[in-house]
Amino acid sequence: MPTAPAASSVAPDAGTPGEAGGGGARWLDPREQGVWRSYLEGTQRLWEHLGDVLDERGDLPLQEYEVLVRLQESPGSCLRMSDLAHALVHSRSRLTHTVGRMEAKGLVERRASPDDGRGVLCVLADEGRAALERNAPLHVASVRAALFDLLEPEELEVLGRALEKVAAHLRS
Repeated sequence: MPTAPAASSVAPDAGTPGEAGGGGARWLDPREQGVWRSYLEGTQRLWEHLGDVLDERGDLPLQEYEVLVRLQESPGSCLRMSDLAHALVHSRSRLTHTVGRMEAKGLVERRASPDDGRGVLCVLADEGRAALERNAPLHVASVRAALFDLLEPEELEVLGRALEKVAAHLRS
């Protein structure tokens, strides 16, 4: 997962945190800076950990696992490539490369869309379904141990609401 740039609370001519400073930026105060840094480190370490767990098994990288999950959850176990890219928050180019690797392994198939002939569908193949069934218990146990089991129910509720609010704001 690419490293996101850190937002700094200190900058030349920044003024006081939370106020407009150099360049009109409203800098993060120390509390906000701490939350931002914790968010960056926590999400990056979680993604890396979950990827490492699946990589230990050796047959399904986390990005491919996520593609298979989205396909399995979709009607007919297929999605237009553009819809799949949007759901995964991937560029179409990145998804095309990932799906190409997966197609070579027999996990998915690409087919022309019967709706318009221009679109391309990504379809879950039998081998993809089997790979998902092999890896899902390990993945779910890892997510539970690394995230859900650490948080109190109230913390989970607040985290879920906060992240949905951010996602809804940034969806387009």
